[in-house]
Amino acid sequence: MLSESEMTFWDHLDELRKILFRIAAFVGILSFVFFAYMKEIFDNVILAPTRNDFFLYQWFNHASKTIPLFPDFVLGNFQVKVININLSSQFFIHMSTSFWFALVLGFPFVIYQLFSFVKPALHNHEQKNAGWAFFFGNILFFIGVFVGYIIVFPLTLRFLAGYQLSTYIENSVSLDSYMDSFLMLCFMMGLVFELPLLSWFLSQLGILNRGFFNKFRKHAIVILLIIAAVVTPSGDPFTLMVVFLPIYMLWEISAIIVKKKPVESIS
Repeated sequence: MLSESEMTFWDHLDELRKILFRIAAFVGILSFVFFAYMKEIFDNVILAPTRNDFFLYQWFNHASKTIPLFPDFVLGNFQVKVININLSSQFFIHMSTSFWFALVLGFPFVIYQLFSFVKPALHNHEQKNAGWAFFFGNILFFIGVFVGYIIVFPLTLRFLAGYQLSTYIENSVSLDSYMDSFLMLCFMMGLVFELPLLSWFLSQLGILNRGFFNKFRKHAIVILLIIAAVVTPSGDPFTLMVVFLPIYMLWEISAIIVKKKPVESIS
């Protein structure tokens, strides 16, 4: 087998082609598996936030009896009617959702395969650091997707589905609109939770240090509050804090794991 230094450009290209083929095959197989079970997944997972028996709503209703803190729109009975207005939407969403679920679940495999391609070019300590970054990056991503699913998306859905511009307008959520919001919010939260990993990477490159976080902490709080307000447009303090606090926690974690500000030498 050729060593890294002996491989030509075309050898590298052939190796990359094999890796991309393995990724495509793995995601494709997972897509077929999800396609076979997608009806059960839709009923019990994807559409679960549309029903009042969703565990977050039940917890709010139970907790409100002892803590009168929760906003009105998260209490009481709740039901969203999801309708299909396009003849082919159900079939294409069946396929596209199977692919996106396969891509999310197969995310660690995809990143590992790409990492294996660049690994021979790294030094031993760089390989070790990259391995830890790969491990924690995947954990953070899935935690973010989970937070998006159990908190951010249900609260956003519950507020927007119950909002009425006029009593003459009846709310019915289209299947396409529901899935766009579901996938966007869950995937976006997964990416947001990669903030500590991104900060660590920029710190290793010498671009970012702890002084940046100390200097711009007040600015970050304002910006993160705006982001939380955009993600959850209900406007009530409770929902805003539910989304803001995890994101701000990521900011503080990032401030801890980056390198300290270098001490300027006095000439």
